[in-house]
Amino acid sequence: MPFDVRRFDIYRKVPKDLTQPTYTGAFISILCCVVILFLFLSELTGFIATEIVNELYVDDPDKDSGGKIEVSLNISLPNLHCDLVGLDIQDEMGRHEVGHIDNSMKVALNHGAGCRFEGEFAINKVPGNFHVSTHSATAQPQSPDMTHMIHKLAFGEKLQVQKVQGAFNALGGADKLASNPLASHDYILKIVPTVYEDLSGKQRFSYQYTVANKEYVAYSHTGRIIPAIWFRYDLSPITVKYTERRQPLYRFITSICAIVGGTFTVAGIIDSCIFTASEAWKKIQIGKIS
Repeated sequence: MPFDVRRFDIYRKVPKDLTQPTYTGAFISILCCVVILFLFLSELTGFIATEIVNELYVDDPDKDSGGKIEVSLNISLPNLHCDLVGLDIQDEMGRHEVGHIDNSMKVALNHGAGCRFEGEFAINKVPGNFHVSTHSATAQPQSPDMTHMIHKLAFGEKLQVQKVQGAFNALGGADKLASNPLASHDYILKIVPTVYEDLSGKQRFSYQYTVANKEYVAYSHTGRIIPAIWFRYDLSPITVKYTERRQPLYRFITSICAIVGGTFTVAGIIDSCIFTASEAWKKIQIGKIS
């Protein structure tokens, strides 16, 4: 007797003339297909879309930056002439620069009575400060007016990702136009390194920051009031990393198989229960008639 490989068939077929179609079975089959289609589309949407996973760790993510952080500042002082406005930078590494002018621009406001300062500069990755003041002016004004509005203060590379909501420009829109003209302003910043890694593995380095501020009147050793707008910063040792991820193909295929198999199995059980109950009810009715 020749060997018959068909004996290993675990999906044996029932002859069609031994099966019995029912309206209930047809309804359940159609409902089953609709459910499978809905779940398939849901899984497909999740597979195509990317998710953002965030993690925290202690490290300096941008070791190739040379220990520098790029800063972008845009601030308006509507009551201080551009000749008086200057940017000073100092930190714990001994840097003390008065009247920084590289990559900066001053735009006259209010017919020359005010000034908008825009600048891009680098700071060292150590605690320090930079401040807008009249310290670099050749002659100090009698009553310098430091009322201001901050349009932008950002650190590092510009990072605009729809799913990442962070404090990358926390001081943007800060309005101190109604404050005491002779008051100094202290903005105390805690800078948090932030890394964004896309699906291709490319990383972008930026910085978020938290801010606290205070307002006070400061006197020099001569008794004069010389106000300034201080940005005192320190770096957090914690790095925030955002990583783009997409569901693996094998997991998507596994989910689809589970959806199809599970839906058909549950539908088969429901159909079998309804059919069995229906047959039992028919037998009871026949018994009552006889």
